[in-house]
Amino acid sequence: MGRQPKVLIIDDDKLVGSSIANVAKTIGCQASIALSLTESLKLLAAQSYDVVFLDVHMPDGNGLAHLPRIMQSRGEPEVIVITAYGDPDSVENALAKGAWDYIEKPFSKGEFTQLLKDVLVYHANRRQTKPAFDFEQAGIIGSSPRMQACRALLSSAAGSDASVLLTGETGTGKELFARAIHDHSARSSHRFVIVDCAALPPLIVESILFGHEKGSYTGADKDRQGLIIQAHKGTLFLDEVGELPLSVQKKFLRILQEGRFRPVGKPTEIESDFRVISATNRSLEELAASGKFRRDLLFRLKAVTIELPPLRERSEDILDLASLHLERLYAKYRLKPKRLSAAFRGTLTQYAWPGNVRELFQALESALVVAHDSPILVPKHLPSHIHTQVKRESLSDARRHPAASPDEDGGPSGGGRLNLKQARDLAIARFEAEYLEELMRHAKTDVRLACRIAGLSRSRLYALLKKYRIAVRPNG
Repeated sequence: MGRQPKVLIIDDDKLVGSSIANVAKTIGCQASIALSLTESLKLLAAQSYDVVFLDVHMPDGNGLAHLPRIMQSRGEPEVIVITAYGDPDSVENALAKGAWDYIEKPFSKGEFTQLLKDVLVYHANRRQTKPAFDFEQAGIIGSSPRMQACRALLSSAAGSDASVLLTGETGTGKELFARAIHDHSARSSHRFVIVDCAALPPLIVESILFGHEKGSYTGADKDRQGLIIQAHKGTLFLDEVGELPLSVQKKFLRILQEGRFRPVGKPTEIESDFRVISATNRSLEELAASGKFRRDLLFRLKAVTIELPPLRERSEDILDLASLHLERLYAKYRLKPKRLSAAFRGTLTQYAWPGNVRELFQALESALVVAHDSPILVPKHLPSHIHTQVKRESLSDARRHPAASPDEDGGPSGGGRLNLKQARDLAIARFEAEYLEELMRHAKTDVRLACRIAGLSRSRLYALLKKYRIAVRPNG
C-alpha cells in the first residue's frame, strides 16, 4: 500500500478549513488544519506535506509573505493560494513566487476535488522525476523562489527533447542553463554547438549554419560542414536568437519542422537530428509584433520558456553565489580561504549588479587580486565603482533617514540603503554566522553534538558551515 498523501490547510476560517479537509479525506488524504501562520510553521517543521492550501489574510500576517518558506519546507509541497479577496497583483505575486495555483472562495466541491487530484498527481510525478544531478556542481545556485522555479523547469526540460527558450538580461546565466540542460539530457554524449547569432557575418550566414559545397560562391575553395550538421544527435544553442537574420528564419523554421536542409550549392538535401535551445535578452514577442521575427518560428522555439531573473531580484542568492565562486577561485589560484567582513557582505547585497552574476564573479576575482595576502576581504578590495556607488547611495539615504552608527567592519549597521528584505537577510546571515561559530566552539567542532544542540540535521548543518566557511573536525 502506497504512502497516504498529506494536505495542510492554513486558514483561520474553521468552516473553510473543515470543508477542504473533508474533500481531501474523501480521496484518501490525511488532512491537518492550522488556524494561524505560527501554528502552520510548527506543523510544517514537524512533518512533510504534499499540498498546502494557504489563505492570504491570516490573523498573524499575510500568507504570501510566508510562501517561499512553506514551499521550501520538508517535502517541498505544492502551494495553492486561496482567498476571498482576490486581485490581479496578488495573483501575479503568488504565481511569480512559485504557487501552484490561486483560487478564490467560494469554490464548488466538484472543481475543488479535481484540482486536488491534479495537484497530487503533479507532486508525485515531480518527486519521482527529481533530477539526480547536482545543481551546485553545474554552477546553478539559488534558493530564492524565482530560482527554485527556474531549476524545476530546467529539470523538466533536461528530461525531454522539447525546444527551450531562455530569456533574461545579459549575465544572468543563460548559457550555463543551456549547457546544464544538454549535459543532463539523452543527447549529452553528442556535441553542444553554440551559434552566436549576433556575430553571424551577413554575407555568409547561410554557409556558416547550413554549410556549402566547394565552388558554390567566390571564396568557397572547399566543402564546409555547417553548424547544424555538427549538432547532429546533439544540441544547437542559438545565443541571442533575436539577432538571427530574418532572411534565414524561414529556412531554419523548415529545418525544425522537417529535419532536413540543403547546404549552399548542394543539389540534394541532408538530414540533421538536433535539439534546439535558444537564448535572448530581447523581447521576441515585441520583435514579432514589429515584423522583425517570425511568429511561427517563435512558437517552435518556446515549447519550454525559462525566464532567468536579474540578480537584483534575487538578492538572497548573492552570498551563496559569492561563496561558491570564491571556492573556485581559491582552488584556481591556490589561495587560503579569506574571511568576508560584514561590510564586504553588506556591499555585495546592496549593490544593484547591472551586469548580474557575470559582474559579481568578475568583481570577486578582482577583489582577490587586490586583497593579495590579506586574510580578510573588505569593501575597499572590490572595484572602486562598486564600493563608491554603495557608499554614495548609503550616504544619500542617511541624509534622508538618519542611520545608526557603522559596525566594526565599517558597514552600515542600520541597514544603509538596504530595503527591508535585504536588511533582514543580512541580519539573519550575521546572526547565523555568529551562532554557528559559537556553536562549534562549544561543541569543540563535534558535528554530532552540534546537531543535537541546534536541532539541525547533519546535512543542513554541513550546508550552513560550508556557507559561512566554518571549519569542522575531519572525523565529525
